[in-house]
Amino acid sequence: MVKVISPAVEILTPLDGEAILKHLELCARNCYKSEDKITSDSARKMVKKLIELGHEAMIEHFSVTVRLTTDIGVLKDLSRHRIASFAVESTRYCLYSKDKFGNELTVMEPPELEKGSEDYDVWLKGMEAMEKAYMDLANRGYKADVCRTLLPHGLKVEMIMTANIREWRHIFKLRCAMAAHPTVRQVMRMLHQKMKEQIPVVFDDITY
Repeated sequence: MVKVISPAVEILTPLDGEAILKHLELCARNCYKSEDKITSDSARKMVKKLIELGHEAMIEHFSVTVRLTTDIGVLKDLSRHRIASFAVESTRYCLYSKDKFGNELTVMEPPELEKGSEDYDVWLKGMEAMEKAYMDLANRGYKADVCRTLLPHGLKVEMIMTANIREWRHIFKLRCAMAAHPTVRQVMRMLHQKMKEQIPVVFDDITY
């Protein structure tokens, strides 16, 4: 039976929020040659001012790598962001009929459908039918690159994504908003909260 899971986010880059702010301050002060104004508490004020002034080129000087457990639909949305790097679980090479994948397909819980409802059951039956067809092709000897033609947007995918802080701000502003698709909004809000907790100032002004 098809496995249904919820999204997950993990920050892979070791983050020291205060050290990141000091690094960004140092980069910015090079422009003005005002390194002599660096104090033990000047970094927060400096970075906050940079964001208020829209001088966000300076916060490109630190990047964060994350791992997202999400679906192919979210991958398609996020891969539109060009100033980022991606390493994505490949449906061309991962044959899910193998033991290492539990001989099953994993799909993401749809946030729009209430579990246990008739609508949810319609969705689940569709996923199970797709899994059966996938496994039937695999058992007939077809490789993953043929079997994957059956795979839906809701298929679970693990992706590693790297972007600088300025780009993460841009991503969160677009993908956490109500206009974003519910699945990408769900996972990006989870990630935004994690980053906001670990890096002071730079994400505080992004609300939804």
